[in-house]
Amino acid sequence: MEQVLKRVFAAKLSDLPEKLGRTVEAGGLELAIFKLADDNIRVIENRCPHKGGVLAEGMVSGEHVFCPMHDWKISVVDGKVQDPDTGCVQTYDVEVQNGDVYIYIPE
Repeated sequence: MEQVLKRVFAAKLSDLPEKLGRTVEAGGLELAIFKLADDNIRVIENRCPHKGGVLAEGMVSGEHVFCPMHDWKISVVDGKVQDPDTGCVQTYDVEVQNGDVYIYIPE
């Protein structure tokens, strides 16, 4: 059975700082949204799988965010934690339309 997704407004594109995260609430979920140096927008769940660090507060480098608690490196593209650590976070599809950023979340 296919998962039904709904489109939820997250932020104005102009309000997102480059290479920094921001915490957003969407459909009862706490998410981390990032505007990367290449202007791509990425959204992942906002808690590190290790000890629950707030990923929106982590340092961004390329397509990765470093957890502010223990420096775990996590891809904002596929959500995978980089070796030698293991785990993953949920990623979410994003759409930018007329300067507004929308996230697709499960209904």
